[in-house]
Amino acid sequence: MPKTLEKTRKAIAKKKGPIESLHQYSRDSKRLHRAQVRDEKLEKIAASRKKSDKPYLERATFFQEALRQNEGQPLQMDIIQELIKTFVHQYDEELNEMKKTRRPGRPASAKEDLLKVKVDKLQKEYQSGFLLPVLDTEENAAVLGRYEGSWSYLTGLKWVRISSAGTVQPSSFPPRGDH
Repeated sequence: MPKTLEKTRKAIAKKKGPIESLHQYSRDSKRLHRAQVRDEKLEKIAASRKKSDKPYLERATFFQEALRQNEGQPLQMDIIQELIKTFVHQYDEELNEMKKTRRPGRPASAKEDLLKVKVDKLQKEYQSGFLLPVLDTEENAAVLGRYEGSWSYLTGLKWVRISSAGTVQPSSFPPRGDH
């Protein structure tokens, strides 16, 4: 969390005394306002970044759980393909349930539209190359097993793109663009 406002407030209080003694248009009140706006801007940027990073964190956690179920041993390519299909189709049941509960003739809800976009994006990515950590080597499986949920830890892993046809291409993390 940004601390600019707290630092500015402390500096002004040290120089002038209580903050309440400032008048509305003084230099110090403008400094306080700028610091507050800067903190709000930084919080907003951090929140949007966290939101954009979340799908990759969820993806790493999903494959980490798959490795744990396999007792930390590397996975074979056919098992990896099944895991990818499971990950891509994880929202299908929820989407079908939403379609069934909707009355005939009614437009889709915003949540249903978002879910449909998410599913389509995952399927498109799987066709062109699904980004995931390397799961078929002993060393990367061990590193992924120690993953604790932070973004910075993911950069130390080796990543690949596996398409639905089975082609494997080395990739870098974080991904750039839509591939």
